[in-house]
Amino acid sequence: MEDTKFTIHDAISGLWTKLDGWLDAIILKLPNFIVAILIMVIFYFIAKGLKKFAHKVLFKRVSDESIKQVLSKLIYAIVLLIGFFIALGVMQLDKVLTSVLAGAGVMGLAIGFALQGTLGNTVSGFMLSFQPKVRIGDFIDAQGNIGYVEEIDLRNVTLRQPDNDYVIVPNKIFAENPFTNYSWTERGRISVSCGVGYEDDLEKVENLVVKIISENFEQRANEGVEFFFTEFGDSSINFMVRFWITSQKPKPKYEAQHKAIKLIKKHFDEAGINIPFPIRTLDFAKNKLRMEPQEQQSNSEEKNNNQD
Repeated sequence: MEDTKFTIHDAISGLWTKLDGWLDAIILKLPNFIVAILIMVIFYFIAKGLKKFAHKVLFKRVSDESIKQVLSKLIYAIVLLIGFFIALGVMQLDKVLTSVLAGAGVMGLAIGFALQGTLGNTVSGFMLSFQPKVRIGDFIDAQGNIGYVEEIDLRNVTLRQPDNDYVIVPNKIFAENPFTNYSWTERGRISVSCGVGYEDDLEKVENLVVKIISENFEQRANEGVEFFFTEFGDSSINFMVRFWITSQKPKPKYEAQHKAIKLIKKHFDEAGINIPFPIRTLDFAKNKLRMEPQEQQSNSEEKNNNQD
């Protein structure tokens, strides 16, 4: 048996032979590669144009903006995917693609377990896009995240808070937890609390407050002003008045409370009704307080020191 001798010359010669073969393959495939890139660029612009066209024309009758956005993005992704497959066909990589798709099933299962949270957000986002309970522009409270809905995508909901900060909320929070949509109803009820003195006529207070609110805030059918005395406070008898206003955002509620408080204070002053503030009575009967001039106090302290 003869020993095979390894020489650097043979190694370099074999390497150059392989590189030469690869170079020939690249040169032969170069036109296909350029055509494939060109196809991807063309399909990118086609997808972008179809996305805008679908959003403005095809889905014009869809009232919910979030649904229009998701469907437009779906068309964009499908067109790009078609371009990608055509490009692979031009490069004669159909067999490679078949092998990749065959292994993608097993890998997809593993990735699915690893990315349960992300996939959950994606499915939840798709569900939210077709759910009329959340719309672009709504004012909502999702687990303490309060703001206006700016965008709904396949992973998150973007909220613009009243102070103009943005918060990104995962879709799973909306799908798995309760949330409040303040924009869903046109009318809302608010309450204003106050207190009057123990010496005031409670019947007069109730009639005056109900009259003030009824004259300044429109109450529709099946609505009305509700007045309740709630408790005997430390220095006042407290009450609460509830009434309806048109409000789908927080600002009108603050404005209505602001107006109601000013009106109640003004009319109480005119009617002589007292709105007391907390009073504390201090009793010093059991404590002996002695106040002496500073000089006399100093002499007393010197005498006590001399005696010691």
